[in-house]
Amino acid sequence: MSGTGAVYEAQWVVRLASRAVARCGLVTAFGHCSARIDTSTFTVTPLGTPGSVPIGEPTPLVGVDVPLPEGVAGEVRVHQAIYRGRPDVGGICRVHPPVLVALSTQRVTPRARHGLGSYFAPSLPLWDSPLLVRDDATAAAVADALGTSSAIVLRGNGAVTVGPDLRVAAVLAWFLEDAARVELVARQLDGHVELTHPEAAARATWAGDIAERMWDYMTEGDAER
Repeated sequence: MSGTGAVYEAQWVVRLASRAVARCGLVTAFGHCSARIDTSTFTVTPLGTPGSVPIGEPTPLVGVDVPLPEGVAGEVRVHQAIYRGRPDVGGICRVHPPVLVALSTQRVTPRARHGLGSYFAPSLPLWDSPLLVRDDATAAAVADALGTSSAIVLRGNGAVTVGPDLRVAAVLAWFLEDAARVELVARQLDGHVELTHPEAAARATWAGDIAERMWDYMTEGDAER
């Protein structure tokens, strides 16, 4: 049984992350963030607009291996499937970054062309379907396609980012959209230059409080910070 402190902390982070990804233009009326509480339970953005998650209101608790409760989006099944297969994942963001979505309609995913793109080297998996993921079998297949990556792009339907905690997952969502922006510009310039494997491996560091500083930027001004 999870302690009330762990539940409260996870719900607080979900509220912050939900409003942060909305503030940064990574979701609109659609999208959700979740934080693992223990091996069998997580908490997730309630059904509705992520940017309007009320301050201080408990977010829904969801079991990893049970049917979804009322009050959460159908695609939260993807969170369940990822948590089941990835014990290293402590947080997940389901987002709709606009430049990434545009590229994905052409089956293009960002390459490691600059510093923030290095976190997705050597390439990102693409789920080649624009349909919503609203059944358990498809959710499990998306989780399998994600594999050990930190993100998966859904063709014409946004992306899922994962991290050891929700803060990192949210930061990676921001990095992913920035990588998409650079990819679009590079293609307009007929660019073929990418980071080498050694360059990408060296650059994709979390040293120097990179995640913490980006999280502070994304949540700046939030009343619950």
